[in-house]
Amino acid sequence: MNVHEYQGKEILRKYGVVTPRGIPAFSVDEAVAAAKELGGNVWVVKAQIHAGGRGKGGGVKVATSMDEVREYADAILGMQLVTHQTGPEGKQVNRLYIEEGADIADELYVGALVDRETQKVVLMCSSEGGMDIETVAEETPEKILKIFVDPTEGLDRAEAEDVCGKMGMPSESISEGADFLAGLYEAFVKSDASLAEINPLIVTGDKRVIALDAKFNIDSNALYRQAEIVEYRDLSEEDSNEIEASKWGLSYISLDGNIGCLVNGAGLAMATMDIIQLYGAEPANFLDVGGGATKEQVTEAFKIMLANPKVEGILVNIFGGIMQCDVIAGGIVAAAQEVGLSVPLVVRLEGTNVEQGRKILDESDVKLQTASTMADAAEKIAAAVKG
Repeated sequence: MNVHEYQGKEILRKYGVVTPRGIPAFSVDEAVAAAKELGGNVWVVKAQIHAGGRGKGGGVKVATSMDEVREYADAILGMQLVTHQTGPEGKQVNRLYIEEGADIADELYVGALVDRETQKVVLMCSSEGGMDIETVAEETPEKILKIFVDPTEGLDRAEAEDVCGKMGMPSESISEGADFLAGLYEAFVKSDASLAEINPLIVTGDKRVIALDAKFNIDSNALYRQAEIVEYRDLSEEDSNEIEASKWGLSYISLDGNIGCLVNGAGLAMATMDIIQLYGAEPANFLDVGGGATKEQVTEAFKIMLANPKVEGILVNIFGGIMQCDVIAGGIVAAAQEVGLSVPLVVRLEGTNVEQGRKILDESDVKLQTASTMADAAEKIAAAVKG
């Protein structure tokens, strides 16, 4: 689950990480009122969407008067903001963050994520703040410094101070920089984050260390113990089909292709998408119904797939272990009848009660093709859509 910048900063502040003062706003008048409450003579008007690159897309503006705050808030709120992370369709801006201006002397980068190879949290630090870390990694990898944190011991203070110095922090800021890294690490762990990125981390003219931006991704599998963070969820930022799928216990992710996929098991789903591409078509979604789907869940899965206007055919690929093929076959027939299926359907069943499942499909009046192997299924659905 993603959260907005201002919400990420709320998380950081709980663990002692310093951020600029700021106030979220949902209207132009609220933005102006927020700037007045903050005081000062420089304010930053920031679009709040779940994507990076907002500044380059025109979603971050520095204002030096109340008239400019109003002008920028009016221009940004409601705009379709296009960045390198939104795709060409962009995202509509429904909320703003009004933040006090900062005296920036230097811009650095710090991010925290889980390193699968070492099974530790790694803090990635760089002097190249403000740039995409992927670009830094590709062009100047020597400028990325890493601290691998042993979860049984926590962040080593001496190592944190050493990295702060190597990033280019002035000597007067190194102790505060180490405190910053310690707070970021604690925030990452305690919030069950999968990514915490501060870009840029700034050193101010008076040598303070401040998080000027904050990007947090929270592990959805841990949300059951993160009640406060769940309240941050912004449904307007999420795909409506993905929201509907989550209500039915379905794992669904929208993609850009034309073949709807209904599969049980994440590994089989990934393999199914790969083989669809091998036969010249593109998957329209990842959809894992899990090991114990009901007829009702299968019906909802069909509705969700067909809500995507790009879907020109559906491939069902089921390996029945816990899942019984006759149950899934009954669900397929019921779903096709209820939604009035009008696109080609190919079904491949294997495993528990497969013969009963195939019989249900054969005896139904639903127009479909059956397949014996994954390759056979992919070839048939690709041909059906092309033909």
